[in-house]
Amino acid sequence: MNFEISKKYDGKCNLRFDDTNPEKENEEYIESIKEDVSWLGYKWDEIHFASDYFNDLYNFAIKLIQNDKAYIDSSSYENIKKERGTLKEPGKNSKDRERSKDESLKIFKEMREGLHEEGSYVLRLKINMASSNLNMRDPVIYRIKKTKHHRTGDEWCIYPLYDFTHCISDAIENITHSLCTLEFEDHRDLYNWVIKEIDHPNHPQQIEFARLALEHNIMSKRKLVELVDKKFVGGWDDPRMPTISGLRRRGYTPNSIKDFCNRIGITKKNSSIEMGVLENTIREELNLSAGRIMGVLDPLKITITNYAENEQEIIKAPVNPNIDDSTRDITISKEIYIEKTDFMEKPEKNYFRLSPGKEVRLRHAFNITCNKVLKSNDGEVIGLECTYDPKSRDMKKGNKVKGMIHWVNANDCLDVKVNIYDRLFLDKNPKDLKNFNGKSLISMENAKIESNLKIENLSIRYQFERIGYFIRDYKSSLDEITYNQIVSLKDTWKNKN
Repeated sequence: MNFEISKKYDGKCNLRFDDTNPEKENEEYIESIKEDVSWLGYKWDEIHFASDYFNDLYNFAIKLIQNDKAYIDSSSYENIKKERGTLKEPGKNSKDRERSKDESLKIFKEMREGLHEEGSYVLRLKINMASSNLNMRDPVIYRIKKTKHHRTGDEWCIYPLYDFTHCISDAIENITHSLCTLEFEDHRDLYNWVIKEIDHPNHPQQIEFARLALEHNIMSKRKLVELVDKKFVGGWDDPRMPTISGLRRRGYTPNSIKDFCNRIGITKKNSSIEMGVLENTIREELNLSAGRIMGVLDPLKITITNYAENEQEIIKAPVNPNIDDSTRDITISKEIYIEKTDFMEKPEKNYFRLSPGKEVRLRHAFNITCNKVLKSNDGEVIGLECTYDPKSRDMKKGNKVKGMIHWVNANDCLDVKVNIYDRLFLDKNPKDLKNFNGKSLISMENAKIESNLKIENLSIRYQFERIGYFIRDYKSSLDEITYNQIVSLKDTWKNKN
């Protein structure tokens, strides 16, 4: 949103990391965010870190102390929280609120020099403990943390808090519009107060908007970390995760994500977006761009008994009829695979796929009839014997049948693993991990697909006919090929519920 608005108004957009807490900063996050932004096709005008401004922030804090707008407090964290008050009750002044400017300045400099222990002192703004806005009740803006910082090392042992840092960083960078989410709306008074009291010539405008919420997902970083740490998912780039890296590995394109954001627009009201809206954007794109192949996820072998032992033929099938009339060659022989779900020994009413004595059409090929069902000792169907109708090579001459099923040549196919994905949570708006969907990932370990794929190219997306859209998992090797489902051919979630 920031980059698109910047582009619309011929402006500039900076990338800044607010690395104010040395305990939580991680180079992995930084590099991942940079990679994600670049993958989306955006270029930042400047890249900054809040730590670039530690000296400036320190000097502005001193200025606030000197102007009696900040003071050193020795109260405990628990006491500060207790004295803050509630939405209905005003806060109480700290015992140190009237500490002299000189003493506060002396202690603050001692904190900077590492002469005091963590938790012994904090620096607080002196605003109004009776304010109806809790953020204006003398917020803490500096605390002691004797932790090495990923960029500044051991140079600092006091660190500014986000609310103090963010607005000043914006001012220093000459930001005109600081866009954030609605939870920061109550922080705007503090944002404006700090800029006014430090008397900075640039006064950015903070504007809040509703954060993106996707149904059946959690978007909180803290809860996503919990998903990763507790091994509910395989990492931040797990294709089920609502992260840029997850969507990229799933097979979404930058344009589909941008299109999704443009469709839902920007609002001031919190609401949840149906996953189907996101899925439709990539589905529409792939319908026009993805090549077609056939793949069988759960194979059942068929022997065509009236085919000669070594008989085979080449069948022409469209690459993608939405693009042009180009075709691909598919070999069919005596042995093929179909989906187990495309056969039913005792068919239900209005079942139009394969069953004993019933004729169906093999996609792009001809009609077959099931004559014999092969079973294991425990009664499981393990194979079928069928005959084909030579006349039906020409659809105008063969019997007209309602059922059409896909297949792959058993002697000319690739053995692959296929991952099928579903909603991450069963609840529309989950609050925690309790309703995690244990079936959000189903791996088909023995899938078979056409052999004429460009498997070395990790960016090619295919439609597996009658199933959905897939892309090769970039973490899989050529020895153990895995394809991830991007999206189904149509939204089936509503039918499940």
